[in-house]
Amino acid sequence: KYIAKGDADCLSAWFDESVDIAISSRQGNTSKAHARQIVKAFFSNHTPQSFDITHLAEKADMKYALGSLSAGGEMFSVTIFVRSKGEEYRIQQLKIERL
Repeated sequence: KYIAKGDADCLSAWFDESVDIAISSRQGNTSKAHARQIVKAFFSNHTPQSFDITHLAEKADMKYALGSLSAGGEMFSVTIFVRSKGEEYRIQQLKIERL
């Protein structure tokens, strides 16, 4: 829901302390705070209109989701990997690719 709203602050609350991120030309492992800035910049340039989860998978302590994002008049593929950290899940990887 935070991707659909373009809410980088709420989305980043779910980031692990370090996040593998690939958005536009920015990619690599980065801190939670820097990942939030990258996502915020993306949302400011590409205002989300809709986001739909197209595939979900789960194995042991990991979950995986694929989605389709309509933002700024363009379509993007979104991949999210989360891993269990105690009783919570944290985003380990976020990838947003132009289709």
